[in-house]
Amino acid sequence: MAEKIRFIGFDILRAYAIFGMYIINFNLVLGNPQHTSWLGQFLTLFSGNSSTIFVVLSGMGLTLRTEKSIYASPQEQVKLKTIVQKKAGFLFVLGLLLSIWWPADILHFYGFYMFIASFLLFVDKQYYIHGAVFFTIIFHLLLILIPYETGWNFDTLTYTDNWSLKGFIRNSLYNGWNSIFPWMSYFMIGMYLGKLNWTSAIVQKKLFFIGLVLYLVVQVAQCIPQNLIGMAAYSFLNADYLPPVLPFLISTIGFSLLLISSFMYISRFITPNTFVNCLAKTGQMTLTHYISHLTLGILLFSFLASKGVFHQVIDQQATLSPGMILFLSSTYFIGSYYFSKIWTKKFKNGPFEFLLRQASN
Repeated sequence: MAEKIRFIGFDILRAYAIFGMYIINFNLVLGNPQHTSWLGQFLTLFSGNSSTIFVVLSGMGLTLRTEKSIYASPQEQVKLKTIVQKKAGFLFVLGLLLSIWWPADILHFYGFYMFIASFLLFVDKQYYIHGAVFFTIIFHLLLILIPYETGWNFDTLTYTDNWSLKGFIRNSLYNGWNSIFPWMSYFMIGMYLGKLNWTSAIVQKKLFFIGLVLYLVVQVAQCIPQNLIGMAAYSFLNADYLPPVLPFLISTIGFSLLLISSFMYISRFITPNTFVNCLAKTGQMTLTHYISHLTLGILLFSFLASKGVFHQVIDQQATLSPGMILFLSSTYFIGSYYFSKIWTKKFKNGPFEFLLRQASN
């Protein structure tokens, strides 16, 4: 029973994370991420945090599997490694195809993360912390050697030479939306978390406290006035997503620990019912929902916006208001919930989750 509750909390958190992705991406395409209203600022809180939670949860889910007794034999370990590498290949190809439409795709980066992780599935959990530190340090060394803006047009948020060999390697390793350095650090942190005993309230409370400290340290540091520390230090402390420097990494890792430990702890007291189970199923189908909202969701809402359906809620910059973005994101999430509920009555896995399993068998 404890193991079941553990996974319910895990999947509900994934459902929360996909809702955050809806807000981020709908706001990026249809809204104004720089909106100065209090609601606009609230929406920006999801920027970075939802993506990082997804990566952490992916790493966590990978090593949760390795705790099963079946993987005690070397033969089964090799088999799991092969399965993970096949999944990595599938996500890499799928992500590249999606990036033709959505340049900020994260799936092909997941392919890189999982391929690297496949060689580290059964090492001692302390090595995951060492790995996270390694990928973070290498990224900051690369910042010194290569200007971060190389290849970028930040006015349009486009990567100008992504489809050249040199540009693709640079984008993948260093300065892409979710490049291996340093984003693999999040995956490593997740792999470490997957090795912990999440049925223990002590573990949950300890991780909550660590996350709270990490998050608050950065938030307090970001309150230091620019005139006291200089422009360079102020920009470093307040950098957001691009580039993902150390304060951003610490803050988002802290926030991830806060949410993961909170959801795991709270789920101990949740009585499984239809709503909870369907919410968990929504979390289990995040791959399908991720692809769906970037294609069907954006196409639908963009079409409605072009027809003037949202005319009364478009602000002065000809973008949808933060309130409307939140409404559309909530509406799409509700649709995702009911789609998951209906789909899982006949099928065990979501459409793209099924394809992923087929590709890795």
